[in-house]
Amino acid sequence: MQEGIQLLAALFGSLGFSMLFNIRGQKVIFAALGGFLAWIVYLLVEKVTPNPYLCGFTASVMLTLYAECMARVHKTPVTVFLVSAAIPLFPGAPLYRTMNFLMHRNWEGFAEESVYTLLFAVSMSAGITFTTILFRMVWNWSHGQRRM
Repeated sequence: MQEGIQLLAALFGSLGFSMLFNIRGQKVIFAALGGFLAWIVYLLVEKVTPNPYLCGFTASVMLTLYAECMARVHKTPVTVFLVSAAIPLFPGAPLYRTMNFLMHRNWEGFAEESVYTLLFAVSMSAGITFTTILFRMVWNWSHGQRRM
Protein backbone atom coordinates (compact mmCIF):
# COMPACT_ATOMS: atom_id res chain seq x y z
CA MET A 1 0.00 0.00 0.00
CA GLN A 2 2.76 2.42 0.95
CA GLU A 3 4.62 1.70 -2.30
CA GLY A 4 1.49 2.54 -4.28
CA ILE A 5 1.21 5.92 -2.57
CA GLN A 6 4.90 6.56 -3.24
CA LEU A 7 4.46 5.70 -6.91
CA LEU A 8 1.46 8.02 -7.24
CA ALA A 9 3.42 10.80 -5.53
CA ALA A 10 6.33 10.23 -7.94
CA LEU A 11 3.99 10.33 -10.92
CA PHE A 12 2.18 13.49 -9.85
CA GLY A 13 5.37 15.15 -8.63
CA SER A 14 6.98 14.66 -12.02
CA LEU A 15 3.78 15.73 -13.73
CA GLY A 16 3.67 18.95 -11.72
CA PHE A 17 7.27 19.82 -12.46
CA SER A 18 6.88 19.04 -16.15
CA MET A 19 3.91 21.42 -16.26
CA LEU A 20 5.92 24.00 -14.32
CA PHE A 21 8.66 23.75 -16.96
CA ASN A 22 6.05 24.40 -19.70
CA ILE A 23 6.35 21.00 -21.31
CA ARG A 24 3.38 20.60 -23.64
CA GLY A 25 1.38 17.85 -25.32
CA GLN A 26 2.31 14.21 -25.02
CA LYS A 27 5.73 15.12 -23.71
CA VAL A 28 4.28 16.07 -20.32
CA ILE A 29 2.85 12.56 -19.93
CA PHE A 30 6.12 10.90 -20.92
CA ALA A 31 8.11 13.12 -18.57
CA ALA A 32 5.79 12.17 -15.69
CA LEU A 33 5.99 8.51 -16.65
CA GLY A 34 9.78 8.74 -16.41
CA GLY A 35 9.57 9.80 -12.77
CA PHE A 36 7.15 6.96 -12.10
CA LEU A 37 9.51 4.43 -13.71
CA ALA A 38 12.54 5.83 -11.89
CA TRP A 39 10.80 5.39 -8.55
CA ILE A 40 9.75 1.83 -9.46
CA VAL A 41 13.39 0.97 -10.13
CA TYR A 42 14.44 2.63 -6.87
CA LEU A 43 11.92 0.58 -4.89
CA LEU A 44 12.85 -2.68 -6.66
CA VAL A 45 16.57 -2.19 -6.03
CA GLU A 46 15.79 -1.24 -2.43
CA LYS A 47 14.21 -4.69 -1.95
CA VAL A 48 17.50 -6.29 -3.04
CA THR A 49 19.91 -4.04 -1.15
CA PRO A 50 19.36 -1.43 1.57
CA ASN A 51 22.13 0.76 0.10
CA PRO A 52 20.43 4.05 -0.90
CA TYR A 53 23.38 5.10 -3.05
CA LEU A 54 23.11 1.98 -5.22
CA CYS A 55 19.35 2.52 -5.44
CA GLY A 56 19.87 6.12 -6.58
CA PHE A 57 22.59 5.15 -9.05
CA THR A 58 20.50 2.37 -10.62
CA ALA A 59 17.37 4.50 -10.83
CA SER A 60 19.40 7.31 -12.42
CA VAL A 61 20.84 4.93 -15.01
CA MET A 62 17.36 3.72 -15.97
CA LEU A 63 16.00 7.25 -15.95
CA THR A 64 18.76 8.50 -18.24
CA LEU A 65 18.24 5.63 -20.69
CA TYR A 66 14.53 6.43 -20.73
CA ALA A 67 15.17 10.16 -21.24
CA GLU A 68 17.67 9.54 -24.06
CA CYS A 69 15.22 7.26 -25.87
CA MET A 70 12.24 9.58 -25.40
CA ALA A 71 14.29 12.54 -26.58
CA ARG A 72 15.04 10.77 -29.84
CA VAL A 73 11.46 9.57 -30.30
CA HIS A 74 10.00 13.06 -29.69
CA LYS A 75 12.91 14.98 -31.26
CA THR A 76 13.31 17.01 -28.08
CA PRO A 77 16.34 17.77 -25.87
CA VAL A 78 17.09 15.11 -23.27
CA THR A 79 16.78 17.58 -20.39
CA VAL A 80 13.04 17.94 -21.05
CA PHE A 81 12.53 14.36 -19.87
CA LEU A 82 15.53 14.00 -17.57
CA VAL A 83 14.94 16.95 -15.24
CA SER A 84 11.21 16.43 -14.77
CA ALA A 85 11.52 12.70 -14.28
CA ALA A 86 14.43 12.99 -11.82
CA ILE A 87 12.36 15.01 -9.33
CA PRO A 88 11.24 11.98 -7.26
CA LEU A 89 14.87 10.94 -6.77
CA PHE A 90 16.19 14.26 -5.46
CA PRO A 91 17.09 13.98 -1.77
CA GLY A 92 14.72 16.69 -0.55
CA ALA A 93 14.14 15.46 3.01
CA PRO A 94 17.83 14.88 3.77
CA LEU A 95 18.66 18.29 2.31
CA TYR A 96 16.01 19.88 4.53
CA ARG A 97 17.38 18.09 7.60
CA THR A 98 20.91 19.16 6.67
CA MET A 99 19.90 22.81 6.52
CA ASN A 100 17.82 22.47 9.69
CA PHE A 101 20.81 21.09 11.60
CA LEU A 102 22.94 23.91 10.22
CA MET A 103 20.47 26.58 11.32
CA HIS A 104 20.23 25.07 14.81
CA ARG A 105 24.03 24.71 14.98
CA ASN A 106 23.81 20.98 15.54
CA TRP A 107 27.19 20.24 13.96
CA GLU A 108 27.11 16.46 14.44
CA GLY A 109 23.70 16.14 12.80
CA PHE A 110 24.76 18.56 10.06
CA ALA A 111 27.90 16.54 9.30
CA GLU A 112 26.03 13.24 9.19
CA GLU A 113 23.14 14.48 7.01
CA SER A 114 25.35 16.52 4.69
CA VAL A 115 27.55 13.50 3.94
CA TYR A 116 24.47 11.40 3.14
CA THR A 117 22.95 14.15 0.97
CA LEU A 118 26.17 14.77 -0.95
CA LEU A 119 26.87 11.07 -1.52
CA PHE A 120 23.34 10.48 -2.76
CA ALA A 121 23.61 13.45 -5.15
CA VAL A 122 26.96 12.11 -6.36
CA SER A 123 25.48 8.66 -6.94
CA MET A 124 22.69 10.20 -9.01
CA SER A 125 25.04 12.38 -11.04
CA ALA A 126 27.39 9.45 -11.61
CA GLY A 127 24.51 7.35 -12.95
CA ILE A 128 23.36 10.14 -15.26
CA THR A 129 26.88 10.95 -16.50
CA PHE A 130 27.91 7.32 -17.00
CA THR A 131 24.74 6.46 -18.90
CA THR A 132 24.78 9.60 -21.05
CA ILE A 133 28.37 9.01 -22.15
CA LEU A 134 27.83 5.31 -22.81
CA PHE A 135 24.53 5.88 -24.64
CA ARG A 136 26.00 8.54 -26.92
CA MET A 137 29.08 6.45 -27.67
CA VAL A 138 26.89 3.49 -28.67
CA TRP A 139 24.50 5.75 -30.60
CA ASN A 140 27.31 7.39 -32.57
CA TRP A 141 28.98 4.05 -33.24
CA SER A 142 25.75 2.43 -34.42
CA HIS A 143 24.92 5.35 -36.70
CA GLY A 144 28.38 5.56 -38.25
CA GLN A 145 29.37 8.91 -36.80
CA ARG A 146 32.98 9.37 -35.78
CA ARG A 147 32.73 12.33 -33.41
CA MET A 148 30.96 12.75 -30.10
